[in-house]
Amino acid sequence: MLLQFSFKNYKSFRDDTTLDFAATKITEHTERVINIGNEKILPTAAIYGANASGKSNVLEALRYMHTYVIDSFSYGGENDDKKVKKDFPPTPFLFDCDSQQTPSTFEVYYITPEEEGAKTYQYGFSVGKAGIEEEWLNYRAKTSRGKFKTIFYRNTKEKELDLTGLPKTARENIAVALEAETLIVSLGSKLKVKKLKRIRDWFYSNCFTDFGDPGENFFLSHLIPADFLDTQVQEKVVRFFASFDPSIVGFQVDEAADSEGKGRKRLKINAVHKMVHSDQTVSIPLQEESAGTLKMFALYPALRDVLDNGGVLFVDELNGRLHPLLVRNVLITFLNPEINTQHAQIVFTTHDPWTLNNGLLRRDEIWFTEKNEDGISSLYSLADFVEGNKKIRKDENYEKNYLLGKYGAIPNLKSFGIAEDIGKYGKKG
Repeated sequence: MLLQFSFKNYKSFRDDTTLDFAATKITEHTERVINIGNEKILPTAAIYGANASGKSNVLEALRYMHTYVIDSFSYGGENDDKKVKKDFPPTPFLFDCDSQQTPSTFEVYYITPEEEGAKTYQYGFSVGKAGIEEEWLNYRAKTSRGKFKTIFYRNTKEKELDLTGLPKTARENIAVALEAETLIVSLGSKLKVKKLKRIRDWFYSNCFTDFGDPGENFFLSHLIPADFLDTQVQEKVVRFFASFDPSIVGFQVDEAADSEGKGRKRLKINAVHKMVHSDQTVSIPLQEESAGTLKMFALYPALRDVLDNGGVLFVDELNGRLHPLLVRNVLITFLNPEINTQHAQIVFTTHDPWTLNNGLLRRDEIWFTEKNEDGISSLYSLADFVEGNKKIRKDENYEKNYLLGKYGAIPNLKSFGIAEDIGKYGKKG
């Protein structure tokens, strides 16, 4: 499970920023707190904030780290593919001359399940224009009382490479093959070093969905669950749909030749609906279903994956095209320990204040982003918010107070100036 994600100098976040899943000592919803090893962990983090305040950048920072761990070989100096290298180096905070020349830093703490020893890993790296400047991996055993042991440490400026926590053969191979842009974790995983493959596999276990990106939204809506030709898989999807649209009773799936004539197969999917006052059914193309239904279909593979196997689901714009009660139903799936038996987590951004209802989320599960007049974003939790030397009470109306601006992180609204423009230019001569 993810314990903490920290980053610095990435897009609108110039300074050290931390998203923390450690449960505080507040008393609401204690039944959902997950105990692994010596950690008390939350399954959910909801991020609110005004447009352009940095909400999406929090998820993008973690996605950047995820992508770099998976694809760092693609950034190597001998690879001239501009499409592959488009995300290297990461975008720093651009409104500060010093920040433009400073590397971006990313770090995660996560803990393995009890059956795997409940080990806590601390992994991170700093990356700049020339490549990786620093990379580190430490771990802590369940019984180590807070002390971390080093697996490896790398500092290119100081020309330091400490691989003593790895097998001797692995140390030699990594030292020979390591490039400036490549991560030790990525290289070690390719070399089948078990300690490093575990780290890379943890990143693989996480899923990202960005419904705020039109291109990705379109792609996700056309993504089908694995093995969808299997009728048992289709039945699982039908049961999932039944939670919000019981009219869909099945799917009709046909294979067709690819229109480009390359010998590939594509699936033609129709949703099967029951007819009114009849035992008969009617089929319509899946893509003609509502935008909300298509979004839930797009969410299904990632939801199923993390709920079955554990992991973290990151969703940008979770509330878009979905009824608030449906969003609530998705969240309850993660919040209910009887359903979420694999301790999956969800991190999502939203503009929907309805989910701030204090009957659903704990104060330490609610996060806000705010951008100051210098364009610098900050991230803070409702549990840490202080007003007049007092913290927010659990019986407050979070939704009302948020919209009133009590917690910040709302738009500073001014006139759009449309009326003035109409008055100035809209009159006919």
